[in-house]
Amino acid sequence: MTEATDNALAPCELGFDRPDQETLVVRLSGSWTLQNKCPSADRVLKEIASGPRVARIAFDAAAMTDWDSGFLIFLTRVIDACSKDGVAAYTKGLPEGARKLLALAATVPEKKGIGKGAIRASFLSRVGEETVDFFLSSREILDFIGEAFVAFTRFVAGKARFRGSDLTRILQDCGIEALPIVSLISLLVGLILAFVGAIQLMLFGAQIYVADLVGIAMVRVMGAVMTGIIMAGRTGAAFAAQLGTMEVNEEIDAFKTMGISPMEFLVLPRILGLTLMMPLLCLYADLMGILGGLIVGVGMLDLTAVEYYNETRAAVSLNNLWIGLFQSMVFGVLVAVAGCLRGMQCGRSASAVGDAATSAVVTGIVSIIVATAVITVVCNVLGI
Repeated sequence: MTEATDNALAPCELGFDRPDQETLVVRLSGSWTLQNKCPSADRVLKEIASGPRVARIAFDAAAMTDWDSGFLIFLTRVIDACSKDGVAAYTKGLPEGARKLLALAATVPEKKGIGKGAIRASFLSRVGEETVDFFLSSREILDFIGEAFVAFTRFVAGKARFRGSDLTRILQDCGIEALPIVSLISLLVGLILAFVGAIQLMLFGAQIYVADLVGIAMVRVMGAVMTGIIMAGRTGAAFAAQLGTMEVNEEIDAFKTMGISPMEFLVLPRILGLTLMMPLLCLYADLMGILGGLIVGVGMLDLTAVEYYNETRAAVSLNNLWIGLFQSMVFGVLVAVAGCLRGMQCGRSASAVGDAATSAVVTGIVSIIVATAVITVVCNVLGI
Protein backbone atom coordinates (compact mmCIF):
# COMPACT_ATOMS: atom_id res chain seq x y z
CA MET A 1 0.00 0.00 0.00
CA THR A 2 1.36 3.40 -0.97
CA GLU A 3 1.97 6.27 1.41
CA ALA A 4 -0.82 8.32 -0.20
CA THR A 5 -3.27 5.50 0.43
CA ASP A 6 -2.15 5.22 4.04
CA ASN A 7 -2.75 8.94 4.52
CA ALA A 8 -6.17 8.73 2.87
CA LEU A 9 -7.23 6.04 5.34
CA ALA A 10 -5.74 7.78 8.39
CA PRO A 11 -8.46 8.37 10.97
CA CYS A 12 -9.66 11.93 11.42
CA GLU A 13 -9.52 13.44 14.88
CA LEU A 14 -11.03 16.49 16.48
CA GLY A 15 -9.55 18.34 19.44
CA PHE A 16 -10.13 21.59 21.34
CA ASP A 17 -7.94 24.16 23.05
CA ARG A 18 -8.91 27.29 24.99
CA PRO A 19 -6.06 29.83 24.91
CA ASP A 20 -8.34 32.20 26.80
CA GLN A 21 -11.89 32.23 28.13
CA GLU A 22 -13.47 33.71 24.99
CA THR A 23 -11.53 31.75 22.33
CA LEU A 24 -11.96 28.14 21.24
CA VAL A 25 -9.41 26.55 18.88
CA VAL A 26 -10.66 23.55 16.91
CA ARG A 27 -7.71 21.23 16.06
CA LEU A 28 -8.20 19.02 12.99
CA SER A 29 -5.98 16.07 12.09
CA GLY A 30 -6.04 13.02 9.85
CA SER A 31 -7.99 12.50 6.64
CA TRP A 32 -11.37 14.35 6.58
CA THR A 33 -12.99 12.53 3.67
CA LEU A 34 -16.32 10.88 3.06
CA GLN A 35 -14.58 7.47 3.30
CA ASN A 36 -13.82 8.04 6.98
CA LYS A 37 -16.40 8.43 9.68
CA CYS A 38 -15.67 12.07 10.49
CA PRO A 39 -16.86 13.69 13.73
CA SER A 40 -20.11 15.59 13.60
CA ALA A 41 -20.40 19.36 13.84
CA ASP A 42 -22.50 18.83 16.97
CA ARG A 43 -19.30 18.04 18.93
CA VAL A 44 -18.02 21.54 18.25
CA LEU A 45 -21.35 23.10 19.21
CA LYS A 46 -21.47 21.11 22.46
CA GLU A 47 -17.94 22.22 23.29
CA ILE A 48 -18.93 25.84 22.70
CA ALA A 49 -21.94 25.49 24.98
CA SER A 50 -20.16 23.49 27.72
CA GLY A 51 -17.66 26.06 28.92
CA PRO A 52 -17.58 29.79 29.42
CA ARG A 53 -19.12 32.11 26.85
CA VAL A 54 -17.16 31.76 23.60
CA ALA A 55 -16.84 34.90 21.49
CA ARG A 56 -14.68 33.46 18.70
CA ILE A 57 -13.49 30.15 17.32
CA ALA A 58 -10.41 29.39 15.21
CA PHE A 59 -9.26 26.35 13.29
CA ASP A 60 -5.89 24.58 13.26
CA ALA A 61 -5.57 22.16 10.32
CA ALA A 62 -1.77 21.81 10.33
CA ALA A 63 -2.01 18.07 11.07
CA MET A 64 -4.64 17.39 8.42
CA THR A 65 -3.52 15.08 5.62
CA ASP A 66 -6.49 15.10 3.24
CA TRP A 67 -10.04 16.50 2.86
CA ASP A 68 -12.96 16.55 0.45
CA SER A 69 -16.56 17.77 0.32
CA GLY A 70 -17.38 16.09 3.63
CA PHE A 71 -14.97 18.46 5.35
CA LEU A 72 -16.65 21.43 3.70
CA ILE A 73 -20.05 20.26 4.94
CA PHE A 74 -18.64 20.03 8.47
CA LEU A 75 -17.18 23.55 8.28
CA THR A 76 -20.35 25.04 6.79
CA ARG A 77 -22.52 23.66 9.56
CA VAL A 78 -20.15 24.87 12.25
CA ILE A 79 -19.79 28.38 10.78
CA ASP A 80 -23.55 28.77 10.20
CA ALA A 81 -24.33 27.70 13.77
CA CYS A 82 -21.71 30.08 15.15
CA SER A 83 -23.04 33.01 13.11
CA LYS A 84 -26.54 32.43 14.50
CA ASP A 85 -25.18 32.47 18.05
CA GLY A 86 -23.05 35.56 17.45
CA VAL A 87 -19.73 33.67 17.60
CA ALA A 88 -17.06 34.90 15.18
CA ALA A 89 -15.36 32.18 13.09
CA TYR A 90 -11.78 32.66 11.86
CA THR A 91 -10.81 30.43 8.93
CA LYS A 92 -7.17 31.48 8.58
CA GLY A 93 -5.92 28.14 9.88
CA LEU A 94 -7.81 26.09 7.27
CA PRO A 95 -6.31 24.86 3.97
CA GLU A 96 -6.25 27.53 1.25
CA GLY A 97 -8.55 25.55 -1.05
CA ALA A 98 -11.14 25.13 1.67
CA ARG A 99 -11.06 28.87 2.43
CA LYS A 100 -11.64 29.73 -1.25
CA LEU A 101 -14.57 27.34 -1.54
CA LEU A 102 -16.14 28.71 1.64
CA ALA A 103 -15.74 32.27 0.34
CA LEU A 104 -17.28 31.27 -3.00
CA ALA A 105 -20.24 29.63 -1.28
CA ALA A 106 -20.77 32.73 0.87
CA THR A 107 -21.01 35.00 -2.20
CA VAL A 108 -23.91 33.04 -3.75
CA PRO A 109 -27.18 34.43 -2.32
CA GLU A 110 -29.73 31.99 -1.03
CA LYS A 111 -32.61 31.59 -3.44
CA LYS A 112 -35.90 32.84 -2.07
CA GLY A 113 -38.59 30.27 -1.50
CA ILE A 114 -36.11 27.46 -0.75
CA GLY A 115 -36.04 25.73 2.61
CA LYS A 116 -38.30 27.19 5.24
CA GLY A 117 -39.90 29.63 2.83
CA ALA A 118 -39.96 33.41 2.74
CA ILE A 119 -41.51 35.23 5.66
CA ARG A 120 -44.66 37.05 4.57
CA ALA A 121 -44.42 40.77 5.13
CA SER A 122 -47.14 42.55 7.07
CA PHE A 123 -49.87 44.57 5.34
CA LEU A 124 -48.42 47.92 6.40
CA SER A 125 -44.98 46.84 5.21
CA ARG A 126 -46.32 45.91 1.78
CA VAL A 127 -48.24 49.20 1.55
CA GLY A 128 -45.08 51.10 2.43
CA GLU A 129 -43.01 49.25 -0.18
CA GLU A 130 -45.63 49.82 -2.86
CA THR A 131 -45.80 53.52 -1.95
CA VAL A 132 -42.03 53.90 -2.22
CA ASP A 133 -42.03 52.04 -5.56
CA PHE A 134 -44.83 54.32 -6.81
CA PHE A 135 -42.93 57.52 -6.02
CA LEU A 136 -39.71 56.14 -7.51
CA SER A 137 -41.60 55.13 -10.65
CA SER A 138 -43.25 58.56 -10.82
CA ARG A 139 -39.84 60.18 -10.70
CA GLU A 140 -38.60 58.00 -13.56
CA ILE A 141 -41.69 58.85 -15.60
CA LEU A 142 -41.19 62.59 -15.04
CA ASP A 143 -37.51 62.30 -16.01
CA PHE A 144 -38.45 60.45 -19.20
CA ILE A 145 -41.15 63.00 -20.11
CA GLY A 146 -38.66 65.82 -19.54
CA GLU A 147 -36.06 64.20 -21.79
CA ALA A 148 -38.72 63.58 -24.45
CA PHE A 149 -39.79 67.22 -24.30
CA VAL A 150 -36.19 68.38 -24.68
CA ALA A 151 -35.81 66.08 -27.70
CA PHE A 152 -39.01 67.53 -29.20
CA THR A 153 -37.75 71.10 -28.76
CA ARG A 154 -34.55 70.10 -30.56
CA PHE A 155 -36.71 68.63 -33.33
CA VAL A 156 -38.63 71.90 -33.65
CA ALA A 157 -35.31 73.76 -33.78
CA GLY A 158 -34.07 71.36 -36.48
CA LYS A 159 -31.30 69.91 -34.31
CA ALA A 160 -32.71 66.45 -33.54
CA ARG A 161 -30.71 63.53 -34.93
CA PHE A 162 -32.76 60.66 -36.37
CA ARG A 163 -33.26 59.06 -39.74
CA GLY A 164 -36.18 60.11 -41.89
CA SER A 165 -36.55 56.54 -43.12
CA ASP A 166 -37.25 55.44 -39.53
CA LEU A 167 -40.05 58.00 -39.21
CA THR A 168 -41.52 56.91 -42.56
CA ARG A 169 -41.50 53.27 -41.52
CA ILE A 170 -43.12 54.09 -38.18
CA LEU A 171 -45.82 56.14 -39.94
CA GLN A 172 -46.56 53.12 -42.11
CA ASP A 173 -46.65 50.74 -39.13
CA CYS A 174 -48.91 53.05 -37.12
CA GLY A 175 -51.09 54.06 -40.06
CA ILE A 176 -52.04 51.93 -43.01
CA GLU A 177 -51.05 48.63 -41.38
CA ALA A 178 -53.40 49.37 -38.47
CA LEU A 179 -56.45 49.97 -40.68
CA PRO A 180 -57.77 46.35 -40.72
CA ILE A 181 -58.03 45.98 -36.94
CA VAL A 182 -59.32 49.56 -36.53
CA SER A 183 -61.96 48.90 -39.20
CA LEU A 184 -63.18 45.71 -37.55
CA ILE A 185 -63.34 47.03 -33.98
CA SER A 186 -64.89 50.38 -34.90
CA LEU A 187 -67.54 48.79 -37.11
CA LEU A 188 -68.50 46.37 -34.33
CA VAL A 189 -68.61 49.17 -31.74
CA GLY A 190 -70.95 51.14 -34.00
CA LEU A 191 -73.14 48.09 -34.47
CA ILE A 192 -73.30 47.47 -30.71
CA LEU A 193 -74.12 51.09 -29.86
CA ALA A 194 -76.86 51.20 -32.48
CA PHE A 195 -78.35 47.86 -31.45
CA VAL A 196 -78.43 48.72 -27.72
CA GLY A 197 -79.88 52.15 -28.42
CA ALA A 198 -82.45 50.80 -30.87
CA ILE A 199 -83.93 48.42 -28.30
CA GLN A 200 -84.80 51.33 -26.01
CA LEU A 201 -85.72 53.91 -28.66
CA MET A 202 -88.14 51.53 -30.39
CA LEU A 203 -90.28 51.65 -27.24
CA PHE A 204 -90.98 55.33 -27.94
CA GLY A 205 -91.05 55.16 -31.72
CA ALA A 206 -87.87 57.26 -31.87
CA GLN A 207 -85.74 54.95 -33.98
CA ILE A 208 -84.36 57.85 -35.99
CA TYR A 209 -82.38 59.06 -32.95
CA VAL A 210 -80.15 56.02 -33.21
CA ALA A 211 -78.19 58.11 -35.71
CA ASP A 212 -77.73 60.84 -33.07
CA LEU A 213 -76.61 58.31 -30.45
CA VAL A 214 -74.07 56.57 -32.65
CA GLY A 215 -72.81 59.72 -34.36
CA ILE A 216 -72.16 61.76 -31.20
CA ALA A 217 -70.78 58.82 -29.21
CA MET A 218 -68.36 57.73 -31.93
CA VAL A 219 -67.18 61.18 -33.00
CA ARG A 220 -66.83 62.71 -29.54
CA VAL A 221 -65.47 59.82 -27.43
CA MET A 222 -65.72 56.23 -28.58
CA GLY A 223 -63.80 56.56 -31.84
CA ALA A 224 -60.79 58.09 -30.09
CA VAL A 225 -60.94 55.77 -27.07
CA MET A 226 -61.27 52.56 -29.07
CA THR A 227 -58.51 53.61 -31.46
CA GLY A 228 -56.27 54.47 -28.51
CA ILE A 229 -56.87 51.10 -26.84
CA ILE A 230 -56.22 49.27 -30.11
CA MET A 231 -52.96 51.12 -30.63
CA ALA A 232 -51.93 50.55 -27.01
CA GLY A 233 -52.26 46.80 -27.48
CA ARG A 234 -50.79 46.78 -30.97
CA THR A 235 -48.23 49.56 -31.31
CA GLY A 236 -47.42 50.43 -27.70
CA ALA A 237 -46.48 46.82 -26.96
CA ALA A 238 -44.43 46.71 -30.18
CA PHE A 239 -42.49 49.84 -29.16
CA ALA A 240 -41.75 48.34 -25.73
CA ALA A 241 -40.65 45.02 -27.24
CA GLN A 242 -38.41 46.69 -29.83
CA LEU A 243 -36.65 48.99 -27.38
CA GLY A 244 -36.54 46.25 -24.73
CA THR A 245 -34.79 43.89 -27.14
CA MET A 246 -32.29 46.62 -27.97
CA GLU A 247 -31.70 47.10 -24.24
CA VAL A 248 -31.09 43.37 -23.80
CA ASN A 249 -28.64 43.34 -26.73
CA GLU A 250 -26.89 46.44 -25.30
CA GLU A 251 -27.57 48.38 -28.50
CA ILE A 252 -28.82 51.39 -26.54
CA ASP A 253 -25.57 51.42 -24.56
CA ALA A 254 -23.74 51.38 -27.89
CA PHE A 255 -25.69 54.47 -29.02
CA LYS A 256 -24.70 56.29 -25.85
CA THR A 257 -21.06 55.25 -26.31
CA MET A 258 -21.06 56.69 -29.84
CA GLY A 259 -22.55 59.97 -28.60
CA ILE A 260 -25.99 59.38 -30.18
CA SER A 261 -28.97 60.22 -27.99
CA PRO A 262 -31.36 57.23 -27.79
CA MET A 263 -34.14 59.68 -26.94
CA GLU A 264 -33.72 61.48 -30.27
CA PHE A 265 -32.76 58.53 -32.44
CA LEU A 266 -35.21 55.93 -31.10
CA VAL A 267 -37.94 57.49 -28.97
CA LEU A 268 -38.68 60.75 -30.81
CA PRO A 269 -39.60 59.17 -34.20
CA ARG A 270 -42.00 56.77 -32.47
CA ILE A 271 -43.74 59.53 -30.54
CA LEU A 272 -44.01 61.74 -33.63
CA GLY A 273 -45.23 58.90 -35.84
CA LEU A 274 -48.00 57.70 -33.53
CA THR A 275 -49.07 61.26 -32.61
CA LEU A 276 -49.44 62.22 -36.29
CA MET A 277 -51.32 59.08 -37.29
CA MET A 278 -53.76 58.87 -34.36
CA PRO A 279 -56.09 61.71 -35.53
CA LEU A 280 -56.31 60.14 -39.00
CA LEU A 281 -57.05 56.72 -37.52
CA CYS A 282 -59.63 58.29 -35.20
CA LEU A 283 -61.37 59.98 -38.15
CA TYR A 284 -61.43 56.67 -39.99
CA ALA A 285 -62.77 54.91 -36.88
CA ASP A 286 -65.56 57.50 -36.63
CA LEU A 287 -66.63 56.76 -40.19
CA MET A 288 -66.57 53.00 -39.62
CA GLY A 289 -68.60 53.36 -36.42
CA ILE A 290 -71.21 55.47 -38.17
CA LEU A 291 -71.30 52.87 -40.94
CA GLY A 292 -72.01 50.20 -38.32
CA GLY A 293 -74.91 52.29 -37.00
CA LEU A 294 -76.16 52.75 -40.55
CA ILE A 295 -76.23 48.98 -41.05
CA VAL A 296 -78.41 48.54 -37.96
CA GLY A 297 -80.63 51.50 -38.86
CA VAL A 298 -81.28 50.33 -42.40
CA GLY A 299 -81.45 46.62 -41.70
CA MET A 300 -83.32 46.62 -38.36
CA LEU A 301 -85.18 49.92 -37.98
CA ASP A 302 -86.48 50.35 -41.57
CA LEU A 303 -84.65 53.67 -41.99
CA THR A 304 -83.31 54.77 -45.34
CA ALA A 305 -79.65 55.59 -45.84
CA VAL A 306 -80.54 59.19 -46.70
CA GLU A 307 -82.58 59.65 -43.51
CA TYR A 308 -79.79 58.23 -41.39
CA TYR A 309 -77.19 60.43 -43.11
CA ASN A 310 -79.23 63.62 -42.70
CA GLU A 311 -79.92 62.92 -39.03
CA THR A 312 -76.24 62.20 -38.35
CA ARG A 313 -75.17 65.42 -40.09
CA ALA A 314 -77.66 67.44 -38.06
CA ALA A 315 -76.66 65.84 -34.75
CA VAL A 316 -72.87 65.85 -34.99
CA SER A 317 -71.26 69.28 -34.67
CA LEU A 318 -67.74 70.40 -35.39
CA ASN A 319 -67.14 70.79 -31.65
CA ASN A 320 -67.68 67.06 -31.20
CA LEU A 321 -65.30 66.34 -34.07
CA TRP A 322 -62.52 68.59 -32.77
CA ILE A 323 -62.84 67.20 -29.24
CA GLY A 324 -62.51 63.66 -30.57
CA LEU A 325 -59.51 64.52 -32.73
CA PHE A 326 -57.84 66.33 -29.83
CA GLN A 327 -58.37 63.33 -27.57
CA SER A 328 -56.90 61.01 -30.19
CA MET A 329 -53.77 63.15 -30.44
CA VAL A 330 -53.38 63.09 -26.65
CA PHE A 331 -53.88 59.33 -26.65
CA GLY A 332 -51.22 58.95 -29.32
CA VAL A 333 -48.69 60.78 -27.16
CA LEU A 334 -49.62 58.75 -24.07
CA VAL A 335 -49.43 55.38 -25.82
CA ALA A 336 -46.11 56.18 -27.50
CA VAL A 337 -44.57 57.52 -24.27
CA ALA A 338 -45.80 54.50 -22.29
CA GLY A 339 -44.40 52.03 -24.83
CA CYS A 340 -41.03 53.76 -25.15
CA LEU A 341 -40.74 54.29 -21.38
CA ARG A 342 -41.29 50.63 -20.56
CA GLY A 343 -38.95 49.60 -23.34
CA MET A 344 -36.15 51.82 -22.04
CA GLN A 345 -36.75 50.52 -18.49
CA CYS A 346 -36.50 46.89 -19.65
CA GLY A 347 -34.12 44.56 -17.84
CA ARG A 348 -31.40 42.43 -19.40
CA SER A 349 -33.31 39.16 -19.89
CA ALA A 350 -35.79 37.62 -22.33
CA SER A 351 -38.56 37.54 -19.73
CA ALA A 352 -38.01 41.25 -19.04
CA VAL A 353 -38.96 42.04 -22.65
CA GLY A 354 -42.32 40.33 -22.18
CA ASP A 355 -42.85 42.13 -18.89
CA ALA A 356 -42.06 45.45 -20.58
CA ALA A 357 -44.59 44.82 -23.34
CA THR A 358 -47.28 43.87 -20.82
CA SER A 359 -46.53 46.89 -18.66
CA ALA A 360 -46.66 49.17 -21.71
CA VAL A 361 -50.16 47.97 -22.62
CA VAL A 362 -51.45 48.36 -19.05
CA THR A 363 -49.87 51.80 -18.64
CA GLY A 364 -51.21 52.97 -22.00
CA ILE A 365 -54.79 51.85 -21.36
CA VAL A 366 -54.86 53.31 -17.84
CA SER A 367 -53.48 56.59 -19.18
CA ILE A 368 -56.18 56.67 -21.86
CA ILE A 369 -58.99 56.16 -19.34
CA VAL A 370 -57.63 58.80 -16.98
CA ALA A 371 -57.09 61.29 -19.82
CA THR A 372 -60.64 60.67 -21.10
CA ALA A 373 -62.07 61.44 -17.67
CA VAL A 374 -60.00 64.62 -17.34
CA ILE A 375 -60.87 65.88 -20.83
CA THR A 376 -64.57 65.11 -20.30
CA VAL A 377 -64.65 67.09 -17.03
CA VAL A 378 -62.78 70.01 -18.60
CA CYS A 379 -65.14 70.10 -21.59
CA ASN A 380 -68.13 70.04 -19.23
CA VAL A 381 -66.71 72.94 -17.21
CA LEU A 382 -66.04 74.93 -20.39
CA GLY A 383 -69.48 74.09 -21.76
CA ILE A 384 -68.28 72.50 -25.01
